[in-house]
Amino acid sequence: MAGGAAVSADHSNAYTHLMDPRRKWYNNRRLMALNAWILLLLITSSTNGFDGSMVNGLQSLPQWESYFNFPTKSRLGLLSAIQNIGALAGYPFAPYLSDGIGRKPTVFIGALIMCIATVVQTAAQSVGMFIGARFLIGFGLTFAANAAPMLVTELSYPKYRAALTSTYNSLWYSGSIIAAWATFGTFKINNTWSWRIPSALQALPSVLQVLLIWFVPESPRYLVSKGKEERALKTLAYYHADGNQDDPLVRYEFEEIKSAIEFDRTVAGNIGWKSFFSSPGNRKRVRIIIAIAFFSQWSGNGLVSYYLNKVLSAMGIVDPTTQLLINGILNIWNLGWALLASSMVERFGRRVLFLTSAGLMALFLSLQTACFARFRITGDFPAAHAALAFIFLFYAAYDLAFTPLIITYTLEILPYNIRAKGFNIFNFTISVALIFNQYVNPIAFDALTWKYYIVYCIWIGFEGVFLYFFVIETKNRTLEETAALFDGATDEIVDSAAAHAGVTDDLVGEEKGSESHIDGSMEK
Repeated sequence: MAGGAAVSADHSNAYTHLMDPRRKWYNNRRLMALNAWILLLLITSSTNGFDGSMVNGLQSLPQWESYFNFPTKSRLGLLSAIQNIGALAGYPFAPYLSDGIGRKPTVFIGALIMCIATVVQTAAQSVGMFIGARFLIGFGLTFAANAAPMLVTELSYPKYRAALTSTYNSLWYSGSIIAAWATFGTFKINNTWSWRIPSALQALPSVLQVLLIWFVPESPRYLVSKGKEERALKTLAYYHADGNQDDPLVRYEFEEIKSAIEFDRTVAGNIGWKSFFSSPGNRKRVRIIIAIAFFSQWSGNGLVSYYLNKVLSAMGIVDPTTQLLINGILNIWNLGWALLASSMVERFGRRVLFLTSAGLMALFLSLQTACFARFRITGDFPAAHAALAFIFLFYAAYDLAFTPLIITYTLEILPYNIRAKGFNIFNFTISVALIFNQYVNPIAFDALTWKYYIVYCIWIGFEGVFLYFFVIETKNRTLEETAALFDGATDEIVDSAAAHAGVTDDLVGEEKGSESHIDGSMEK
């Protein structure tokens, strides 16, 4: 292994120097295999993205509207919200499955439920059957969406962890793109297959996962937590060091995982739901997790994500073909920006991306509101076209942080023993925010039109202030080091891992200094 065994004192994480610079994902067979399995997990997010875009597209399909007797505003709200209501039903069980039987079996259970649900949805003969199937999709998605991103972040090669975990939520748009263009492509079919075909396609990611998930390795963190240390070491060695269990990187990773899990069990007391309220570090985590979950849904993006056809109609763009085309192009635009931001999270850092995103969202939403208002008041069509352009710019700003980082940041600040439960809090918060949006947005938008945007403009200003004072920087740290920041234990875990792995730790002084600075910033 290139670089020797001494840890250099720089701003990189404690085992950057232990990674062979020649080992890239594209020139190492086992890293390529690992990333292929991670891709299978990443497409869980595509199912969720498919759903949002499909519901958006179906509302522009006359065949769908007529088949279900032209749903009222309240019924449209239920059709959009029912998936998240189904998700709420699964939340009490998801973290216990992830921690109890493992990340991999939990993904399988969720994918299997979603396969069954999409069959029912595609064959729906009544609006009640359609709604019931969407409830079941949300219920199954809860299990897969709890376990899959955790498995991604706990399996990834250290160099690629942040980018791959950030890609998870970014691939929401891949499902959204498929749904948007599938709906656009079936628009001309003059029967129920115009909406049944897109509905059936929603099962594709889940079918792949049901067939292939058993080939994916289990999380080394989960294996260590269950006392299966030999299996954990073999997994790390096979994928991170070509099978060499004595590789310095593998030994350091392995010992750091053990040290962090043991610290959380015996010292920090990070076990169970009660610890979220009894520990100062965990209270800080919960405050941030709940906030960014709400921000991700309450920044004005929910209006376009689920009700684009109504927004476009209010702008004077009423042709269904044009609406579906704009929906498809917007999702491609979003995917490009989100993937670009995912690749930059370690270069620019979390704080910079969050604050830049909030600032630009406030700017572009304000300009969009002004143009929208001008069109509604004066009938100026160029103003409506400008408002449409600002929708695209607003989403580019949103995709800098709130698409790629919300899951990455949530998972990396949570220690292993409460990661599944803390991530469940995050997902639960998003579902509550979505249900509110999906019931309130169409009613408020119909009543207020452009004036409703002002509420979100003010709210984004509050988001920026919160992010400035409470989001701390976590770039270039290992998963265990990042989680330990909130408990003031980074140096202890680094020391222990380095000692047991047989490497010299010159980074402790650097970690202590940065940790002290971070603790101060969190108490602002």
